Amino acid sequence: MGRRIDYYNDPNAPKANSLVPSVNVVVENDKGEILMIRRTDNDNWALPGGAIDIGESVAQAGVRETKEETGIDVEITGLVGVYSDPRHVIHYTSNNEVRQEFSILLIGKACTGDPTLSDETSRVEWLGSDAVQRLQMDDSMRVRINHYLNHFDYPVVL
Repeated sequence: MGRRIDYYNDPNAPKANSLVPSVNVVVENDKGEILMIRRTDNDNWALPGGAIDIGESVAQAGVRETKEETGIDVEITGLVGVYSDPRHVIHYTSNNEVRQEFSILLIGKACTGDPTLSDETSRVEWLGSDAVQRLQMDDSMRVRINHYLNHFDYPVVL
């Protein structure tokens, strides 16, 4: 399995050679805890998410990716923002793809299911916002989570 390496505002980052629409979902449970995953490809914590497949909507991709990575069924309830900063690129070493960030951050409500590991996750946990702030994660993911936690009244477009 290849690794994922995130670069942000790094002059030595490889040049992007693809742009793939993706989705992340911030999911809260009834206790106000956020659903977090620890990725197997870089050992960082993140919100569940991934690429949007041809033939599915943004919301369908969010539901599918959350279920695949966490075992939790969700209902999409809102939008935090769109993140397409060309200074953030993601290098996938398995095929030398270097993606420019293009991620849509959705809000989801947990419906059913129990946290379950997948090939992409080494941990799946419900965590309070204070614990989330202390996790090891890529800077771009931290920005997204902070936008959610700050409860903007409008979608963020970066």
